[in-house]
Amino acid sequence: MNELPSSLAAPLPQSPLEQYRAFLARGELAYQVDADGRALFYPRVGAPNGYRGELRWATSRGLGTVYAVTTIAPKGEPAYNVVLVDMDEGFRLMSRVEGMPAEQVRIGLRVKVRVHPAEGDEGPYPVFDPVENA
Repeated sequence: MNELPSSLAAPLPQSPLEQYRAFLARGELAYQVDADGRALFYPRVGAPNGYRGELRWATSRGLGTVYAVTTIAPKGEPAYNVVLVDMDEGFRLMSRVEGMPAEQVRIGLRVKVRVHPAEGDEGPYPVFDPVENA
């Protein structure tokens, strides 16, 4: 029986998405930073054009500002919002704001991340709550 060379038998490193989800499972919102300290999001293997060096992981304090918002009102279902949030660390991500009526979410609203727990086949993911007096 032929055995695989040890370099092929070793477990593969986690993908950036798996690493990101591991942070979320611990209740942390992670993002990547290039050699110059510039934030990137979505998780990726290598720095895109215009960024420098190897990427490393950092965790966000979780505060951001709604950059764009739309409200979706499916017939016969509750309305919900979809937002782009500019995080204080310098990256932007898409999610939703909970804890207030969808129609009241507005551009410029200060928000704080909360990790929605895994359910069934769906892993944990970030959602936002409004920040009072921010």
